[in-house]
Amino acid sequence: MSRAAVVGVDIGTSSSKGVLVGVEGDVIATATREHRVERPFPGHVEMEAEIWWSEFVGIVRELLANGRDAEVVSVGVSGMGPCVLVTDADGTPLRPAILYGIDTRATDQIERLTDELGGADAIRERCGSSLSTQAVGPKLAWLTENEPEVAAAARRLFMPSSWLGFRLTGAYYLDHHSASQCTPMHDAAAQDWYRPWASLVAPSIELPPLVWPGEIAGRVTAAAAAETGLPVGAPVIAGTIDAWSEALSVGAQNDGDLMLMYGTTMFLVNTVPEPVTSPTLWGTVGALPGTHNLAGGMATSGAITAWLRDLFGSPGYPELIAQAEASAPGANGIVMLPYFAGERTPIPDPDARGVIAGLTLSHTRGDLYRAALEATAFGVRHNIEVMEQAGGRIDRIVAVGGGAQGTLWTQIVSDVTGRRQAIPALVVGASLGAAFLAAAAVGPADIGTWNPVVEEREPRAEIVRQYDELYALYRELYPATESVAHALAAWQERSARESVAV
Repeated sequence: MSRAAVVGVDIGTSSSKGVLVGVEGDVIATATREHRVERPFPGHVEMEAEIWWSEFVGIVRELLANGRDAEVVSVGVSGMGPCVLVTDADGTPLRPAILYGIDTRATDQIERLTDELGGADAIRERCGSSLSTQAVGPKLAWLTENEPEVAAAARRLFMPSSWLGFRLTGAYYLDHHSASQCTPMHDAAAQDWYRPWASLVAPSIELPPLVWPGEIAGRVTAAAAAETGLPVGAPVIAGTIDAWSEALSVGAQNDGDLMLMYGTTMFLVNTVPEPVTSPTLWGTVGALPGTHNLAGGMATSGAITAWLRDLFGSPGYPELIAQAEASAPGANGIVMLPYFAGERTPIPDPDARGVIAGLTLSHTRGDLYRAALEATAFGVRHNIEVMEQAGGRIDRIVAVGGGAQGTLWTQIVSDVTGRRQAIPALVVGASLGAAFLAAAAVGPADIGTWNPVVEEREPRAEIVRQYDELYALYRELYPATESVAHALAAWQERSARESVAV
């Protein structure tokens, strides 16, 4: 006897993940595909869109094979973003997708557009956010200036979630939240495209119709069903950017909630009752109608621990975590800046660089690994402080993502911030959020039933005091090294371009 189920798939920075979930919230099967992004030049981060589709197909077929009694009644999608995938009028990609704020190529365009559009305050007043490496508009302008043949041929704009939806249904659309990160193309108050500015940066592109993430955007076509094994006619929800889908997966969408995503990057989404803006954070439309968010994102977090693992000869994470646990709070006197790929918030500096201060010959790889975890925690505290200064209110923090599965990292963050974190039963993340939206689109669904909180991570007062001292040093380290980091960033870019020219 078959049982009704939904599929949720998320395209992330380092992997794609999928879940098959019964409509009552029981996880039937999971599947993962790992991948790498391309970095053709310093600051350029790209990925071929066909990888998203091929991994989606493989994940769905694996889920269905492991849940043979499941009858899929709805499909959810989400993905990293905001990304820039331009295609021709038929939806064929013209180049690899330019990824979100970790791609920092458009710094010149950010500066020029800010001046042309009346300054950062004017842009923020209309769009909710200033122009930054996170914004879509400057990257489209970069294409016009650096790849004019691509820009001239571009007719459609996609992100991972809408690209999957297009491949499944043939429908061209974008969700409201993703559109709100297409600065300066979107009017936050009107919750619609602002065509005067959109035509400035993307004159040849047909702007996609806007729908809410949980709305049904279309239905699985016969061609897509043949490739994926999904039933013809199954509804597909619009979906959204992964961090907002993650927030939905843990029920962090009420006023005063802060979703803290432990992933390749660290992301923070605070739900606020009214629109709030900040010069160094992102004010966005929420994933649900009538909601608003103030958000921040660090350019690296788990990416640093992966880098260290590879640098150390690829030992297992359990071994490195055990060694980090053996290191004392403060990593025996190391303070690290986690800006290994520049930084997004609350320091919008694509030319920032990682710094490890205090090294001696006695330090171990456990110290270094712990210092990396502490660096991300210091970054979280910095973002939280700026959020509250901007008018955000944080009553509850909910952890999600792969890094929230263990105790050490979440405990360090609670100790550094001095704040309690709620840990839900499932930290699967965005794919679960996409599945939940898919279920809610075809029947009643309660995320509190799907994914209840099962434990709390409490800050330890004696450790909080130690980290207060180290946090002060962390805040001093960036301004003390900024000019050197910028000079080295320029050297790195020049060296990379010269090597390609040779």
